[in-house]
Amino acid sequence: MGAPSAARRRALGLRFRLTLSYVILFTILVLGLGLLFRETLDYTLQTNASAILDEEWAAVKGYLRVERHRPIWFFDRDDQEEAFIVQRLRRVFLLTDALGTVLEVSPDYVELGVESPGQVRDILQSGKTVDRTRYSHSGEPFLVRTGPHLDDGRKEFVLSIGRSLARERQIVDQFMQQYFAVVPLLVFGLGIAGWAMAGRALRPLNDVAQAASSITGTNLSLRIPSRGAGDELDHLIERFNAMVDRLEHSFTQVRQFSIDVSHELRTPITAMRGELEVALLTAKTVEQHREAMMTAMEDCERLGKVVRTLLQLSQAETGQLTLASESVELGAIARDVVEQLLIAAEEKNLQLTTATDPETWVRGDQVQLERLVSNLISNAVKYTPEHGKIDVSVRAKDQEVILEVADTGRGIPLEHQPRIFERFYRVPDGEPNPEKGLGLGLSFVAWIAKVHNARISVASAPGRGSIFTVAFPRIDARSEPVLHPGDRIVA
Repeated sequence: MGAPSAARRRALGLRFRLTLSYVILFTILVLGLGLLFRETLDYTLQTNASAILDEEWAAVKGYLRVERHRPIWFFDRDDQEEAFIVQRLRRVFLLTDALGTVLEVSPDYVELGVESPGQVRDILQSGKTVDRTRYSHSGEPFLVRTGPHLDDGRKEFVLSIGRSLARERQIVDQFMQQYFAVVPLLVFGLGIAGWAMAGRALRPLNDVAQAASSITGTNLSLRIPSRGAGDELDHLIERFNAMVDRLEHSFTQVRQFSIDVSHELRTPITAMRGELEVALLTAKTVEQHREAMMTAMEDCERLGKVVRTLLQLSQAETGQLTLASESVELGAIARDVVEQLLIAAEEKNLQLTTATDPETWVRGDQVQLERLVSNLISNAVKYTPEHGKIDVSVRAKDQEVILEVADTGRGIPLEHQPRIFERFYRVPDGEPNPEKGLGLGLSFVAWIAKVHNARISVASAPGRGSIFTVAFPRIDARSEPVLHPGDRIVA
């Protein structure tokens, strides 16, 4: 109960964090849009107010005259529309002479503050019309335009008119109040939707977690079906299934290896025990005891060979095997190995030949390269029937040295060729073969080729033999640097 509840708490925490992230991002977006709408609305209303002020400024120029230092408004007093227009123009109004003496001012403008003589002089000197937002004592905003005004005698005066922005500010404030009143509802709705969406998005992840928790060494066939969406979760499921495939393959290899090792170790141990028991019960002469001991020694040697092979494989896989780095002539190694295996080939009436080019130098560990060549030729001898032929060649081609071992043996079926370099893999043939080993020889060959930056390949067909090819990087021994103690290739 503890593990599932902990998993649920973790899923709940991730779901909560995703939902919270959605809500926070959406809230920031909504608030940002609200402020943007507010600024846009405020700018639009301010622009409209400025356009209206343009019309009123032009209207003042048409209705106002200054005669003998007195402002006079020319309009038809019997025309109610004109009277209303003039009254509106004089609602926020100021007119001063060049010295700052007030000629006419409205009560609303007095609340805004009348310009000082110094400010009047600055306005006349600049000769520009200026718009400003000013506030009354009660805090009401006004858009005020101030600029020079000339009478018919070309005398300069300072004119200021304004209009209240209270309505515009009220519209903006009402919009913001209504907008932010809706925001909590939007955020709450998004939270519910985000919670549901996060749960749906995390469901495949929970399936992967549950599948992973149910996988054991005896249940490695379990796979998670793909959702078919082609997204990151499908990629995760694909990688998870590939990982389980590798685990299943590794478990199968280890299980098969345990069976093979137990069989290989049991056979010599059983044989030794039998021989010793027979000698103990029946042997009566020194010669009979000697023969029993010789047979036991042969079985011990076979047992020791199995153990040494397993130890070397373990060292190679864990990186504990260190290789020397030196210039080696691969052709000479091939000739030496062929000479060593001639007797084994002649016992089966096999024709074993070798052909090598000069200057076939490679860089690597001579002992391991000898093992590579020996394993390939030994396999060819082991699986080639009597009166067959094995050709070993080493040739220089461009920047590579090519080792080729060709035989006329039984061949390898095409479906098994991709796996022959795997550890412990043996091609099933349904025939008893006392010489069949653990299936480690070619895996060693592949490992040695890899650490020497070589490429290995096989071409084979049942009944037509096999050709193993290993291509090494070629070096010029004359230009190789002098080797010092400690130069190594680390496997």
